[in-house]
Amino acid sequence: MASQISNRTRGVSLDKIQKTNTFTSKLPPDPAFETPEVSHNAPRETLGPRLVKGAMYTFVRPEPSEETKLLGVSPKALEDIGLKLGEESTPEFQALVSGNKLYWSEQAGGVYPWAQCYGGWQFGSWAGQLGDGRAISLFEVTNPETNKRYELQLKGAGKTPYSRFADGKAVLRSSIREYIVSEALNALGVPTTRALSLTLLPKSKVLRERLEPGAIVARFAETWLRIGSFDILRARGDRDLTRKLATYVAEDVFPGWESLPAAVALRDKQSHRAVIDPQRGVPGNETQEHEDVIENRFARLYREIARRNAKTVAAWQAYGFMNGVLNTDNTSIYGLSLDYGPFAFMDDFDPQYTPNHDDHSLRYSYKNQPTIIWWNLVRLGESLGELIGAGDKVDDEIFVRDGVTEAFAPVLIKRAEDIIQRTGEEFKAVFMDEYERLMRRRLGLKTKKDSDFQELFSELLDTMQALELDFNHFFRRLSSISINEIETEEQRKAVSSIFFHDEGVNGIGCTTDSAKERMAQWLGKWRLRILEDWDPKDDKTRQDSMKAVNPKFLPRGWILDEVIERVEKKDDRGVLDRVMQMSLYPFNDQWGLNKEEEERFCGDVPRFKRAMMCSCSS
Repeated sequence: MASQISNRTRGVSLDKIQKTNTFTSKLPPDPAFETPEVSHNAPRETLGPRLVKGAMYTFVRPEPSEETKLLGVSPKALEDIGLKLGEESTPEFQALVSGNKLYWSEQAGGVYPWAQCYGGWQFGSWAGQLGDGRAISLFEVTNPETNKRYELQLKGAGKTPYSRFADGKAVLRSSIREYIVSEALNALGVPTTRALSLTLLPKSKVLRERLEPGAIVARFAETWLRIGSFDILRARGDRDLTRKLATYVAEDVFPGWESLPAAVALRDKQSHRAVIDPQRGVPGNETQEHEDVIENRFARLYREIARRNAKTVAAWQAYGFMNGVLNTDNTSIYGLSLDYGPFAFMDDFDPQYTPNHDDHSLRYSYKNQPTIIWWNLVRLGESLGELIGAGDKVDDEIFVRDGVTEAFAPVLIKRAEDIIQRTGEEFKAVFMDEYERLMRRRLGLKTKKDSDFQELFSELLDTMQALELDFNHFFRRLSSISINEIETEEQRKAVSSIFFHDEGVNGIGCTTDSAKERMAQWLGKWRLRILEDWDPKDDKTRQDSMKAVNPKFLPRGWILDEVIERVEKKDDRGVLDRVMQMSLYPFNDQWGLNKEEEERFCGDVPRFKRAMMCSCSS
């Protein structure tokens, strides 16, 4: 592990790092436990599960663990959160990430842990109250060098009011998966929540598909708010808290209202803004056929959330990553990859592939991810509809107090619908721009041509699907090809074999010759585009730039299954550390850890372990 970590003296100790509770100080708590004192002195079993209304969270402490074993710590996460290297070895750190230490006392006060309340649309149906059923936030920390604030959370630390019929625990299997993939996505440059540590609870046995060891992942994010945080408020008609939460997001999660996209004018057709007084609901004396209405700040907030999610799902598509369960409660308002269940990286390219074996309708398949994220954002638009549709009347005293009048409702609804529709167009534009940018980088292109999408991107994906080529291996292997190797048709056919599986050519109706011919045709087009962007003398630079964005290693499903098996059954912590290091530095040619293992993990995916599927508890 040390070979991959630069010597650094940055960071502070756990005791000295700044801890805050902005979330709980600015948003309303569970009325049954309005203060930490009330919650702390209540028997833990009285905290839930139950319905919680009029609140964004409940004060709740983690359940103490009788025996713990720290299995792993991400050195990059340790650095990014602002803790010094070596802090993971202290008893204080290990107690904190296992749920056995609180930075609070009745005498001294301080921050107190909490679990969020939210709802969600799951598989297209309203699921009601959900919430942090097995996650408890400890406090917010601010990195003293970057000044970035993160919310530190334990997943698997016991029951909360939002656990419903579950036990509040997490199994080692799912914890290993989240611990590794969080850091792997971050290393790829994909927005994501982070994983700081993984702790085994040897005496905790958790029943899922079978009886399994329990574990806790300490994880952090700029925010754990999600679209479901607004869904629950809309379902309950809590307009005051919707405004308060939206304001909190803009002012305390994002850098402030001024950081949001610039307002744009909306052309209202036959606007009744001058005809209807939204406060009194009575006619005025002026009518205009057209009037420009400037978006208010809540519409700008909605657009910012949409833009962030557009960029994130574009990164998923470019790197072949699938979340597996893109419900609204798993969609971040910050645009983070969130809550890892049956996720996967693409093996053989198949746009219909979903890693979730419960997703029989393929709702969350690879090809549907952009559409589903937008579907979720429409639900957010509905939750913010009253605020974004109110225009410049959003702060009028009577509107704030009483809401929209019957007379003003049609104008407000139409305007909100227009904003959602326009935001949808913006979402598509941002998504396509980011997707094409990432794909150009992966293919080694420096300039943008309109013809690239159809002639290079689409043709490549069609070829990958027809020949059943490995999605990410293709880009890495393409990175190693020099222009001189593919000057002629025969050379291109000869090179094509590096993209095929060890067992040979796959694909219905494909032969080795036909596969080579099709691959050679695409390589010919790619070569001409490379020569437009690069001087042949700089071909080595081009290859290096491609390797810097095309990973050699990804934590595929079959690798994670092997890690889980070896850690759980053989107490092999070494393989966990090695796979984490490979995940933190995915673009390396080698890692100097275990050469045979590295080559196997970076090699061809075993034929019967491709396109694996798992459950939501995975």
